[in-house]
Amino acid sequence: MPRDKSLSHEKVKRAIREEFLEKGYDDASIRSIGARAGMTSAGLYRHYPDKEAMYSAMVEPLIESIKAWTKRHTEKKFDMVDGGAKNEDLFGENLIDLIKEVILPRRDEFKLLMTRSSGTKYENFINDYVEENQKKFMEAIRHLKKRGYKTLDVSEEELHMLLSAYLTACFEPIIHDYDDNKIIKYLNTVQQFFMPGWLKIMGVK
Repeated sequence: MPRDKSLSHEKVKRAIREEFLEKGYDDASIRSIGARAGMTSAGLYRHYPDKEAMYSAMVEPLIESIKAWTKRHTEKKFDMVDGGAKNEDLFGENLIDLIKEVILPRRDEFKLLMTRSSGTKYENFINDYVEENQKKFMEAIRHLKKRGYKTLDVSEEELHMLLSAYLTACFEPIIHDYDDNKIIKYLNTVQQFFMPGWLKIMGVK
């Protein structure tokens, strides 16, 4: 009977995930991944051309999902502002929803991205994500100001620090492998701490 290529590929992906989680990118080896998957290095190369491609295959789908969620969230908020949504509705959805919907179902991949990415192009993920979003945030502040909200004047440098602190605080419970209930509890605490400040910056009471 012909071998099931999809099952073989899933076995390879599982071996790659286990190797990177255990050793990180720099210390992971093609030979060790092959041994975990029960195949030679040559057989492994039929699935991926090199170690970098293997790592990318683990984290890129998660990154794309994070970016897609963020884009939908941003567009939704702009539409709500333009539609005259109530303040309490405007800020109902937040980063906790991103974590629940996108990140928690892919905890291993997120841990790879956050703690095992040294030596890859993803090792500055938080900084890169913050830089992408601070521009959108500044645009949102200007848009709200035009709509009559009493937004605060903050520089991009200030916003960068605040967003970095917020994301780091939200991601810490996942990095430390807490169970889902504890993660949600801690995220609610973080949200209660940060949200009044965000609302003040955005001019929302």
